[in-house]
Amino acid sequence: MTEIKDKLTFAEDFKHRIEAVKVTRWIRFGIVSALFIAWVIWLGSWWPAIFLFLLFDIYITGYIPFTWWKNSKNKTVRSVMSWVDAIVYALILVYFVFNFVGQNYQIPSSSLEKTLLTGDYLWVNKMAYGPRVPMTPVHFPLVHNRLPIIGTKSYLDSPSNSYKRLKGFRNVETGDIVVFNFPAGDTVATRFEDSPEYYDILVDRYGRERLHNDKATFGDIVYRPVDRRQNFVKRAVGLPGERLKIVNDTIYINNVAQKLPENAQFNYIAAFGSPLTPERAHELGISADDIETLSLDPVDKANLMTWMPDARQNSYFYALPLTSKMIETLSADGQLLDMVKTSNLIPAGSQGAYLFPKGIASQWSLSNYGGNEGLLIPAKGTTVELNDSTWAVYNRAIRNYEGHHDAYIKDGVVYIDGKAADKYTFAMDYYFMMGDNRDNSQDSRFWGFVPEDHIVGTPVFVLISFDKDRGLFSGGIRLNRIFKDANPDK
Repeated sequence: MTEIKDKLTFAEDFKHRIEAVKVTRWIRFGIVSALFIAWVIWLGSWWPAIFLFLLFDIYITGYIPFTWWKNSKNKTVRSVMSWVDAIVYALILVYFVFNFVGQNYQIPSSSLEKTLLTGDYLWVNKMAYGPRVPMTPVHFPLVHNRLPIIGTKSYLDSPSNSYKRLKGFRNVETGDIVVFNFPAGDTVATRFEDSPEYYDILVDRYGRERLHNDKATFGDIVYRPVDRRQNFVKRAVGLPGERLKIVNDTIYINNVAQKLPENAQFNYIAAFGSPLTPERAHELGISADDIETLSLDPVDKANLMTWMPDARQNSYFYALPLTSKMIETLSADGQLLDMVKTSNLIPAGSQGAYLFPKGIASQWSLSNYGGNEGLLIPAKGTTVELNDSTWAVYNRAIRNYEGHHDAYIKDGVVYIDGKAADKYTFAMDYYFMMGDNRDNSQDSRFWGFVPEDHIVGTPVFVLISFDKDRGLFSGGIRLNRIFKDANPDK
C-alpha cells in the first residue's frame, strides 16, 4: 500500500484520501466547520478563517500526522498519548467556552450580601454584553493570572490584542450585577493582590519607595493587563452619561431617587433582649464573621443608649449587618429592642479621605456621596471642561484607562500628550458600581468608574454554594441556592 501511495501524484493521493473518508467523519467535519465559520463571522476578522484548512486536514485528508501515536507498536505510547490527546482537546474547548461563552466565578467576599453570598459559585454569561476578544490570548485557560503552587504568571504579555468586544445581546442596564476586572488593579503588589489593600492604598500608607524595595513584605510590583486584573462583582447603579449622588443612603440618578434592592443591607449597632445565638444568626443569614459582640463600659453604654432609647441596661449589644427583612423579623419576635445605623455614629467627613475622588470627597461619606450636583459618569463622546475639580474626577480615566499616560496638571492647566488642553472627549463608556452590602463594599465610591473594556459579563445563576460556617455534611452545602437566580432583584 505504501509503495502504491509513493507512486501516486499529489492529486491522485488527495483524491484517494477523500474517497476513503467515511460519511460520519464528513458529518463531524461539517458540524465543526459550521461552528468555526459562525465564530469567525462573529469575531468580525477573517484571518482566523485560514485555520479552516487545518480542520479539513484533521478530519479529512490527514496529511499532518496528528494521530501518529495510534499506529505505534508501543502500548505505553498509545496509552499516554491518548490521554494527552483528550486533555489537549478539552483545554481547547475550555479556552473557547471561557473566553467567548461564559465561565464559573466564586464570590470571595460579602460585598453583595445578601443577594449573593460568600461561597457562591456563579455561572457568568459573557455573551450578554458581548465577550471581549482576549487581550492576552496566550494563557492557561483554567486559571486567571497566576499558576497554582508556583505562583508565576499564567499568561504571556506578548502577543497582545487591543480592546475589542464582540456583539452581545444587550448593554449593561441599571440594576445588573456585573463581573468586571478591578480598575485599580493595574499595578499590584503580589503579596497583597487578593487583599482589599490595593496598590494605591499601600502607597499612601507605606510610601512608594518602601513598597518597591521591601519584597519580603509586599512581593514583586507587577503590571496586570486589563483582562488579567482581579475579578470583582458589583451592581451597576450608574450608567454612562448619568449623574449620580447618594443622599441618606438613597441613590439618585439625574435627581431621581432609585429603589433600594430588597436584599441590600447596612451596618447597625443593635440592642437585643436575649443573646443572638449562632443558630439564630444562621437562620437569619448572618455570617458569624460579620457579628461583633460589644462589651461596653458604663460610660460607652450610656452614650450609646442616647441613640437607642428603647434599649435596656441589661441588653445584649451587637455590631452587625441587617437587611430590612431581618429587621422586620427580629422586631416582630421582640428580640430586637432598638438599633442605630453605624454610619450615624461616625463624625461627618471622617470617611472622605478614603473616598473617590481625592480632593473632592473630603466631606462626603458612604451614605451621602457626590455632593449637590452629583458625579457625571463619562460616556463615549462626552466632552468635559478640564480644570482643577474635573481633573480630580477624571484624571485616572484619561491617564490609565484611555492611554494618555503623560497627562498631568500644572498651575491649573491640564496637559495631554504634551499639549495644553481645556477640554477632553472620552473614548469609552464608564459605569458606577456598588455592592448591596452598602457599608462593607469596596466599590466605585472608593476607586471610581469602571471602563467598558473592564466588563467581563453578568452572573446568570448560582452553580453551587458553600457555607464556610458549617461542616460539609451539616449544612455546608447550601442546597437551596443551587441554580438559584443570581440577581432576583432585577
